[in-house]
Amino acid sequence: MDWKTLLENIGNWITTEGLKVVISIIILYIACKIVDFIAKKVDKKLESRHMDETLRKVLVPTVKRVIKVLLFVCVIGYLGFETSSISAAILSIGATIGLALQGSLSNFAGGILIITLRPYKIGDYIVVDGVEGTVTEVALFYTYLATPDNKVIIIPNSKASSSNVVNVSKNPTRREDMKFTISYNQDFEKAKEVIMEVINKCDCILADPAPFVNVSEHGDSAIVILARWWTKSEDYWTAHWYMLEEVKKAFDANNIEIPYPQMDVHMKNN
Repeated sequence: MDWKTLLENIGNWITTEGLKVVISIIILYIACKIVDFIAKKVDKKLESRHMDETLRKVLVPTVKRVIKVLLFVCVIGYLGFETSSISAAILSIGATIGLALQGSLSNFAGGILIITLRPYKIGDYIVVDGVEGTVTEVALFYTYLATPDNKVIIIPNSKASSSNVVNVSKNPTRREDMKFTISYNQDFEKAKEVIMEVINKCDCILADPAPFVNVSEHGDSAIVILARWWTKSEDYWTAHWYMLEEVKKAFDANNIEIPYPQMDVHMKNN
């Protein structure tokens, strides 16, 4: 084959199959951009309708990727390739990868369970497998938490779906039990009144259910008084820090002693 024939063949391919390839690439590019645009609009629409954020952030990107894969398969078919054989190859590759990545598949299955059953959602504060934080993202394979000191914890969904999960933010209200100690020579009734007065001054503590203050135990070196109250979930820590500070101030103002640990030692003479 001489150069003239080779150039003619290349020219013929460019004007026929080559042009078809270029058109396919342009169509695929435009179609993907349209899919991205529609997905963005749908995401904003679902957000405006207050659809669950966790479900929305997983559903929209997943559907978008599936549509792009289907578009790619359609373009391959347009170019004249046998799509059935390509589908079979994709399935074979998927089965091989699945066997090699069984752990990832269990994470995927766990992600589906979490998205479907929704034991927690974005914005919830959870405790799982010994770690805790605010859920910032629930993906198909991992759950992402942000700790109060701004660290990121990445939990495999297989572990999150099979472990005990404590969802601190699930209910609108939370109860806190806090213990205070006073010396045995102090008036515990007076101490109870002081603690209740501090509780009643806190705007974050709910009146219903009613707060509770009572002696809970006789400790080794102190009387232990239990205070129990309810707050809105978002006010929990505000009330916590308030009570710690204000009860100490109130005890000092009323000369109520908070004892140090102590032990009486008696010497026996032989």
